[in-house]
Amino acid sequence: MKLTEEEKRMLAGEFGDFTKKAMDILVTLGKIYGAEKMCKIYNVHSPGVSYRVTGNAGLNFVKDAAYKFGCKMKCMTTLNTIGIDYDKAEELKFSKNFIEKQREILKAYEELGALGTYTCTPYSIGNIPKFGEHVAWGESSAIAYVNSILGARTNREGGPTALAAAITGRVPAYGLHLDKNRKGDFLVRVEADLQSDRDYGLLGYYVGQQVENRIPVFEGIENPTSENLKSLSAALASSGAVALYHIIGVTPEAQNKEDIIAEGVEEIVFTEKEKQEVFDKFNYTGDADMVVIGCPHCSIVEIKNIAELLRNKTVKSEVWILTSKPVEALAERLGFKRTILESGAQVVTDTCPVLAETVRDYNLMVTNSAKMAHYAPGLWNVDTTLIPLEECIYSAVNGYWGGSHEITR
Repeated sequence: MKLTEEEKRMLAGEFGDFTKKAMDILVTLGKIYGAEKMCKIYNVHSPGVSYRVTGNAGLNFVKDAAYKFGCKMKCMTTLNTIGIDYDKAEELKFSKNFIEKQREILKAYEELGALGTYTCTPYSIGNIPKFGEHVAWGESSAIAYVNSILGARTNREGGPTALAAAITGRVPAYGLHLDKNRKGDFLVRVEADLQSDRDYGLLGYYVGQQVENRIPVFEGIENPTSENLKSLSAALASSGAVALYHIIGVTPEAQNKEDIIAEGVEEIVFTEKEKQEVFDKFNYTGDADMVVIGCPHCSIVEIKNIAELLRNKTVKSEVWILTSKPVEALAERLGFKRTILESGAQVVTDTCPVLAETVRDYNLMVTNSAKMAHYAPGLWNVDTTLIPLEECIYSAVNGYWGGSHEITR
């Protein structure tokens, strides 16, 4: 690899032993993937912040960087979802040891200079890289969103490589940082009707299974909302490992079909039949023990819609409305949070059941998130139903989901 003088000095240890270790990690990674140089970056979204993911090894790694070596981050760094709601951890019955370990990790990251955002949707609270900017992001749905919708450039960074990038301000130039690797591999012709975020999740779940870690290009999607695209991003990254997709006429790199996909690539068709197949996979019935909305975290638009659906109603199920702390603060100011709490539902910030400590058993989880529906059965051994937001609220109020042989609207 061709390194700049500053990069050579970092690798030689002139900026400290941990910076040397960080640069060594990145150089080794670059050599493995054939990178010729480094990209300079100013923006990191760090995954691997939950104690459930990092364990003691990750905790000690971050503590060494912060306290033993006294490192500071060169980049603006937001932190991903953690394993607890920071302010309501005891109320939500997380174990004392888990809470203590989680807070240790956060203090170490903040000592390094990271921002305690604790959200999987950093783009919804102000971390919005510009088009074409090289960044180092983790969290699967955020990676797909920042690459595809914002048009910034990142590979799938894990906790250690994101930390190394934040400390050095560098990432190796390979993979999705390069123009040649951002072209489509599949053409997906969408013929099904997409009416809700759940429908975009069904689409993403089906396509992710087909393309795995390659790049799909969608044709036939018109005027999706930001929330639709968030749902699509999360589903593609969950059932597959999609880090970049394009929508012809919608996403910034795909204004013309010819610009983004070569002739003769494999085609996939998504019709009502495929949509029904995915719906049938997640259509369990029974008492709705748990209703989860906000995976990825809810935007203020979604919080407003939820509040309107819950107004003057009382829920029978345990309901978690997941969001970030800034969105919660805005929801409180606008009165949406009060309406939600009056129904008996909970507004939970900072965390997500995917990354939190399992604290109780459930028989049936109801959600509008394809990502949650994908992970919940394996994490909690719970049957999961994937239905639109309105029907999630209906299930919460009635404490039951009756199911349907046809796709619900």
